[in-house]
Amino acid sequence: MSGSPNDLEVWLAGNATRLDESAVEAASVLPALAAASLFGIGVPKDIGGSGGDVVDAIESLATVSEQSLAAGFVFWGHRTFIEYLLQSPNAALRERLLPDLIAGRRAGATGLSNAMKFLAGIEELQIKARDAGDGRHLVLDGKMPWVTNLRPQGFDVAAAVEGAGHGPAFVAVLSSEDEGLLRSPDLELMAMRATNTAAAAIQGVQIGPDRILHMNASEWLPRVRPAFLGLQCGMSIGLARRALKETKSKLGKARGILHEPAEHLSVSLQTQVASLADGLRRGRFVEQAASLFQIRIALADIAAEALQLELQACGGAAYLLKPGEGTQRRLREVAFIPLITPSLVQLKSALHAQAEMRAASEVA
Repeated sequence: MSGSPNDLEVWLAGNATRLDESAVEAASVLPALAAASLFGIGVPKDIGGSGGDVVDAIESLATVSEQSLAAGFVFWGHRTFIEYLLQSPNAALRERLLPDLIAGRRAGATGLSNAMKFLAGIEELQIKARDAGDGRHLVLDGKMPWVTNLRPQGFDVAAAVEGAGHGPAFVAVLSSEDEGLLRSPDLELMAMRATNTAAAAIQGVQIGPDRILHMNASEWLPRVRPAFLGLQCGMSIGLARRALKETKSKLGKARGILHEPAEHLSVSLQTQVASLADGLRRGRFVEQAASLFQIRIALADIAAEALQLELQACGGAAYLLKPGEGTQRRLREVAFIPLITPSLVQLKSALHAQAEMRAASEVA
């Protein structure tokens, strides 16, 4: 396919069901997104991007997710890895990896879901470092149970690692070419099969300081978490927009009763999108993570409500295989939104814990 956004839209529209149900086109997703010049959005022009900021990248991700959440999920993993490089002090690593990532010649995978749980006190780190014995290199052992965009044609993946000895946890980049990194077959997902989602076992992988994104995970992760979660929100935004468009296109006399709730949901969506953009651009979410958690939860709820409206607007046709194909796919897609790490349960638990801490401090 050629490289215009319109060509990408046509390709996604023609392949959305296939991307959801089969891995046949998995190798085509990343090149298709790159051909439309999407991965340079939000990347400074002086290092090979097209300018703008992460909010612009979220809008592009939302547009892709309107057509296919599988493609949106790949976009999220890849663009989030790019964001890690943009925010890393390791300029040499950024300069080495960024050109191939922007061009889609190589896949980037976030791999930091475990790290975000670690940051929230939910889970221990699953990769541990030990000294290689030469005073310079480290040896890593552990696992990543679920990572998207581990493209067999070549990938780099960010991983949070428990430091050797008494050293702090850090964030490193591992490569598909690393001896000791073993990629599983694709996971047997219910949907979104063309996302190259797999597990990775790390057995004696050796890295040097040139592969470190940041030497202190606890210090760095709160700074990258807004982009991590903000880009995730793009999937909910796109899915909600598409469901509302489908709903409004079917509101004749028989289903006019749905007009008011659809309009109300559209306003709620616009409000949350504006709050997300404002918080990201002002840098508010670094210190006020709870506000971002609430937006992520709200957008997931809006997407779910929008799909229920679409289902009601379609009526019985939604249960016929061909006429209801798009609605059926979006219902599978929206079922995944609450599960993306950090899941809605984990976010709500973190908010509850914060509220209890505030209440306890007020009593004291």
